[in-house]
Amino acid sequence: MRRLAVFDLDHTLLADDSDHLWGCWMVEQGLVDRDRYARENERFYGLYSAGTLDIHEYAAFSMQVLVEQPPARMLALRERFVAERIAPIVAPGTPALLERHRAQGDVLLITSATNRFITEPIAALLGIDHLLATDPEQRNGRYTGRIAGIPNFQGGKVHRLREWLASQAPPFDHLTAYSDSRNDIPLLEEAHTAIAVDPDPVLRATAGARGWQIISLR
Repeated sequence: MRRLAVFDLDHTLLADDSDHLWGCWMVEQGLVDRDRYARENERFYGLYSAGTLDIHEYAAFSMQVLVEQPPARMLALRERFVAERIAPIVAPGTPALLERHRAQGDVLLITSATNRFITEPIAALLGIDHLLATDPEQRNGRYTGRIAGIPNFQGGKVHRLREWLASQAPPFDHLTAYSDSRNDIPLLEEAHTAIAVDPDPVLRATAGARGWQIISLR
């Protein structure tokens, strides 16, 4: 049997939100207007938590710094960000969970609404080769501030996962999915085994009603 384990990233494998923390990091580095950017970063984070985020509006806000700054500078800042802000917030139970799936011979995949610029080195940090993320649009080697293709968010996660699965051979016989968020209920519904990880109140209630397992990695 060929098995796939699909993991949300923020508040699931990580004990915090990498996208939100990246915004805080941009403020700390003095690359954005401190008060306005910090205020908007919190507003968007609240909309995400409430399940009402406009992902395109958020991308235009969050990726503008990639448009404005030289790529080499942003890559250097990203390396520091992952080392200083992300490595310390890998959830305590994450390494053992990933190792258990590896020991079973499962293929591991991260699926995240956070953009690929941020998540790609985090997937590498966790030793996970396969990543679906919201892809920033690029033209002539520079970011445009827009999203390329379908955002990897809410129902878009299901669409992108189905596309990825269709490209795999042989096909997978079993899919296990992990997430903390109401935004990922469509993803969890797609799985043979759905597991809620430190879930928000809406997902906790949904998991309870549907008999999904609830775990903590904290």
